[in-house]
Amino acid sequence: MAESSDTMDMKEFQLHEKDTGSADVQVALLTRRIGQLTEHLKSHAKDHSSRRGLLKMVAMRRSLLDYLSKSESDRYKNLLEKLNLRK
Repeated sequence: MAESSDTMDMKEFQLHEKDTGSADVQVALLTRRIGQLTEHLKSHAKDHSSRRGLLKMVAMRRSLLDYLSKSESDRYKNLLEKLNLRK
């Protein structure tokens, strides 16, 4: 059985083998979904419910990144570098 792209994204950011809920994994999955929704909204500009969901995901990612920056600055910097979120 082929692995989904979610599983492949998670493996790179997991802290241990069964880690599915750490902030690192959640940020990685949200980043991928945000990218997908952004592409969707380029061709479906009037899809307001998707835009609302996108804004909610961006806010969730921002709060998870804030948490990481305050508690685990090394993991935060590593995550930003891997995901190319800051320049």
